[in-house]
Amino acid sequence: MRLSLVALLATAALVAGCTSGGSGSPGTSSTAPTADPAVAYVDKVCAAASGFANAAKTPPKLDATDPAKLKADMSAYMGQLADAFAKSAAGLRAVGPSPVAGGDEQVAKMAGTFDEVAKVFTDAKAKVEQADAADPSGGLQAAGEAIAKLTEFAEPLKDFQASPELLAAAEKAPKCQSIRDPATTGDAPTSGVAPTTTS
Repeated sequence: MRLSLVALLATAALVAGCTSGGSGSPGTSSTAPTADPAVAYVDKVCAAASGFANAAKTPPKLDATDPAKLKADMSAYMGQLADAFAKSAAGLRAVGPSPVAGGDEQVAKMAGTFDEVAKVFTDAKAKVEQADAADPSGGLQAAGEAIAKLTEFAEPLKDFQASPELLAAAEKAPKCQSIRDPATTGDAPTSGVAPTTTS
């Protein structure tokens, strides 16, 4: 069954709020160097991974009264998320060797997951673009399913749970705090959507 347009937009707003980290100024607290190699490494990992969180909290203002604009805006948003996840995956692969045993494997696993999600958004973007501009509900269904994947990143560092040393380092790494702490302020977007009875 198709997601209703209102439900789709509500999901986008909710997930954006859950996955966005910090208050819009990540990195300002990480200027001081750390002497702990594990903390420094994990801080680089979190810096590389943070791109998706910054993108997830900035969806377009979606207007259901203009289907053509809604289609174009959602297509652009899918592309933005695809690029953010792909960039994070590339950044994760460039952080260098881990000083902690098992760290390379955990980061490679994270990068692979980011690549998979980037493809989900790339595919969703294509489906949105192929949808009828006058009735883009089919493409929006694909977009809604892609957006739902963001819930998997409510805990982006869950892979570190396999390594107590990495997990402990993440607790001290400033960049990690910006993607671990869900935003509790009004970061969620406004949709500008009037109630509708269509589904």
